[in-house]
Amino acid sequence: MTAMILAAGLGTRMRPLTNDTPKPLLEVGGKPLIVWHIESLKASGITDIVINVAYLGHKIIDYLGDGSAYGVKIQFSDEQEEGALETAGGIVKALPLLSDTFLVVNGDVWTDFSYTSDFSLEDGLLAHLVLVDNPAHNPNGDFFLTGSLEKYTFSGIGYYSKKMFSDLTYAKQALAPLLFEAIDAKRLTTEYYTGAWHDIGTPARLEFLERQLSENVL
Repeated sequence: MTAMILAAGLGTRMRPLTNDTPKPLLEVGGKPLIVWHIESLKASGITDIVINVAYLGHKIIDYLGDGSAYGVKIQFSDEQEEGALETAGGIVKALPLLSDTFLVVNGDVWTDFSYTSDFSLEDGLLAHLVLVDNPAHNPNGDFFLTGSLEKYTFSGIGYYSKKMFSDLTYAKQALAPLLFEAIDAKRLTTEYYTGAWHDIGTPARLEFLERQLSENVL
């Protein structure tokens, strides 16, 4: 299975930390956020990794190289010329590099979630999303948990079929509308994760995670 790490965002809410550093290279617990992802993917048996880049993307490319230093193979989907294509647009551009079923994880989250290297989307499913408890900044949640009437927050972790994107044109486009279409067609499932998960959307959240890691709370 191929995994895609989304790393093309501008990181505007993280300024001034991201004035000269792309958000995926911000450090927490002694290493960049994106390295946490790479190490976790490798530990789960996923070593083919695609990373999309845009804002200060050359710094991510220079830092990670081909991934051999981490025991993985990294390919980059470069959006620096056209600017960030948003999630669905970025996936469409990277589609030739991805496996038929592939994993996507947001580069700006931190989690101890264990990925599944042989995850299967059966019975015509197009996607499977990992949901978490609603944080303070998203109290109303995003999606209903399968078989539940309660909404939870999308963790930024999902398994997808190439079929979900194969008919889309190359353009800047969001992922959410595609997810809701798949839900309406009953071709999307969800699961609930109760382990450690942090959305690193602001400097304060990054600082909080740093304290958690330094105190061995996680």
